[in-house]
Amino acid sequence: MAVEHYSPQVLHVRRSQVLMWSGAVLFVLVWMSLIVGAPFALAHGSEALAQVIYKAFSPLCHQIADRSFHLEGHAFAVCSRCTGIYAGVAAGVVLYPLMRSLKRTDTPARLWLLLSAVPILIDWSLGFFGIWANNHLSRFLTGGLLGFVAALYIVPGLMDVLQTDWRQFFKGSAKERAERARTTVPVAPERVVPSDYGSPSSRI
Repeated sequence: MAVEHYSPQVLHVRRSQVLMWSGAVLFVLVWMSLIVGAPFALAHGSEALAQVIYKAFSPLCHQIADRSFHLEGHAFAVCSRCTGIYAGVAAGVVLYPLMRSLKRTDTPARLWLLLSAVPILIDWSLGFFGIWANNHLSRFLTGGLLGFVAALYIVPGLMDVLQTDWRQFFKGSAKERAERARTTVPVAPERVVPSDYGSPSSRI
C-alpha cells in the first residue's frame, strides 16, 4: 500500500490527541472554577448552587474553613492543600505540550511521583508533631508540586486511551469465537522419533 494512504490516519491521530488534550484542559479549568466559584456564588445570593458545589466536593476534602482560602468571606470548596493539588494538575495539563509531545504515551519514572509527595509529607509531619506550624501557603505549594507532577502521568494515560482497541472489550460471543476458530491456522504437530517400544513395526 502506498505511503500516501496512511497520511489521513496520521492526521486523524494527531487531531484526536489535540482534542483529548483540549478536553482535559477544559475539564481542569471547569474543576478549578467550581472550587473558586462556590464562595463567589454564596456571596452573591446563589446559595443553592453553592451548596451543591460544596456537597459535591465534600467526599474529596475535609473542607475545614480554617484550613481553606476564602473569597468574599467564604471558604473555597476545598482546603488550601487540595486547592494546590488541583491547581497543580490544572497547570500541568495546560502546560503539558510545552514540556512533552502529545504523541508520547510513556510516563516518567514512578520515583518522581513519589518524590513529589515528600514535601507534603514533611509539611504535614512538622505540623502534626508541633515542630513547625504549616500555613495556607506551605500547604498550597506542596500540594501544587504533587499535582503538577501528577499531570505528567495523567496526560500520557489519556493519550494511551486513544490507542486502545475498544472492540476487544466487546468480543467474545459464541459466533465470533467460532469464526476465529475457523480462521486460525492449525499448528503442525512436532515430529516424534519412532520409539522402539511405542511402535514395534518401526523398531530401529
